[in-house]
Amino acid sequence: MINIISVNIGKPQPIPSKGGSTGIFKTPQHGFVEVSESGLIGDVIVDTQNHGGVDQAVYVYCQEDYDWWHDQEGLEIHAGLFGENLTIGGMTTSDAHIGARLVSKTIVLEITSPRQPCATLAARMNQKAFPKRFWSSRRTGFYCRVIRCGKVSAGQSMSLQNFEGVRISISDWIEREPLEKMELADREQFLRTPLHYKARQILSKH
Repeated sequence: MINIISVNIGKPQPIPSKGGSTGIFKTPQHGFVEVSESGLIGDVIVDTQNHGGVDQAVYVYCQEDYDWWHDQEGLEIHAGLFGENLTIGGMTTSDAHIGARLVSKTIVLEITSPRQPCATLAARMNQKAFPKRFWSSRRTGFYCRVIRCGKVSAGQSMSLQNFEGVRISISDWIEREPLEKMELADREQFLRTPLHYKARQILSKH
C-alpha cells in the first residue's frame, strides 16, 4: 500500500543563484488540498513554458528515493525538497510506468513522464552538476495528469494500478533518451502509452 506522507505547495520566491523567482520551494500543508486538472490549488507555477499543464499537473516523489539520496549522497532531505507536490511512501520511481494510476478514495492520477531536471533544480540544490546526477540516478520521481479531481491530504492511502497496455517504466524512458534519437521499434512502443503530450509530439515527428 502506498501512503501520502506530505502534500506540498509553493509560492513564488527569489532564487538568487539562478535569478528571477521560482515555485520550486514547496511547503507541506495541513489538512486537505483541492486538486484540479491543472494541479494543486494554491500551488504557483512560475515557469509555465516548461512546468505545469495538464500532463504534468502533479509532481510525485517517493520517500524511498529520498532515503537513497540521504544514504548514498548524504543529503539532508525533507518533504518538498525537490519541488514535488506529493511525497509518497511505499514505492520507488523504479516501480512507476507510463499510464499506471495512483488511486485514492478522492483522486486518481495517471503517470505521464519522468521529471526532467533543470537549472532551477541545480540552483535549488546549489550544485551545478546535480541535474546530471539526478537524471542518471533514475530516481527522478514522475509527473501525473489528474484523471479524477478531488481533495488530498497527508495520511491518505493510495493503490498503484498498472497500465493494461504496453508497460514503459520511468527507467526505460531515461535509458532511451534523447527521444529524438529513439529507435523506431521503441518509438512505436512508447506511442502506445498515454505519455506526456510533448513527448508524443517529439516521437510522432520521426
